[in-house]
Amino acid sequence: MPGLTELVCALGLQDRLVGRSHECDYPTSVSDLPILTSANYPHSSGSESLQIHHSITELLQKALSIYDVDDKTLIDLNPDIILTQDHCEVCAVSYDDLSSAVKEALGNSTEIVSASPTSLAEVCQSFVEVADALGVRRRGEELTKSIQSRFDEIQNKTTQLPKPNVVAIEWIDPLMTGGNWMPEMIEIAGGVSHLADAGKHSPWQEWGDILACDPDILLVVPCGYGIPKTVTEMNSLTERESWNNLTSVRQNNVFILDGNHYFNRPGPRIKESVEILAEIFHPDLFSGISDSGGWIRFQGRSHAADHL
Repeated sequence: MPGLTELVCALGLQDRLVGRSHECDYPTSVSDLPILTSANYPHSSGSESLQIHHSITELLQKALSIYDVDDKTLIDLNPDIILTQDHCEVCAVSYDDLSSAVKEALGNSTEIVSASPTSLAEVCQSFVEVADALGVRRRGEELTKSIQSRFDEIQNKTTQLPKPNVVAIEWIDPLMTGGNWMPEMIEIAGGVSHLADAGKHSPWQEWGDILACDPDILLVVPCGYGIPKTVTEMNSLTERESWNNLTSVRQNNVFILDGNHYFNRPGPRIKESVEILAEIFHPDLFSGISDSGGWIRFQGRSHAADHL
């Protein structure tokens, strides 16, 4: 997982990395490492969210793997430890597929360490567990303490502030709202999360659910999407019935977030993710605290929607 690659680097162990997944892209210096995985579904810049959804659904229904492991490169690299996840089949190579590939290619000499967090506490705990497996547990504990301290600092400042109602859209078509650790991050940053539960998988939604909730702030943060890609698919939202009637649209409070590098990636940059949210929710207090470039305000009403 990209988040685990980031974690290894944050722990000061980048020199031990010998390979990466096709999605590991931060820090940029890891791009020189051999790539060990590839996707079996359309994942080019032109693949729209509905097409990706249908492709993944078809693969799962046929009990086929969404990702492939490059066995030959894996054998050549012969790693001591492989970091993976068993949280979501769509996020990365499944634990079962990877275990099978490793056993066939390398025997039992390689250890597999799997992280599968669903809550913010579990994300932080995974940092400690991975650090422990790598022999640097104290570094993991210090990193976690630093992140939690920042969360506490932000939450203490937002406790007495008015809290906007927030909905985070994690997939555009079909609609999915951000669960797992996303509601917790929204709460820490001084918002009230709706249409998803902390610590539970992200749920599918009907457009009517968004309209009925009518949030003060709408976050569009598709899993695995950067901001430019999300911008190209915003018409899937803006052309929906009554888009222009949403409070968040009328008040110009629709934001596009970099889900690929921040919010959907359970790595050390969850700290920056909360900072981004705080800056969006309470700009008078937190303006400028994030220099990540991880969000933009979406400028646009739908003229087509005016006629629906």
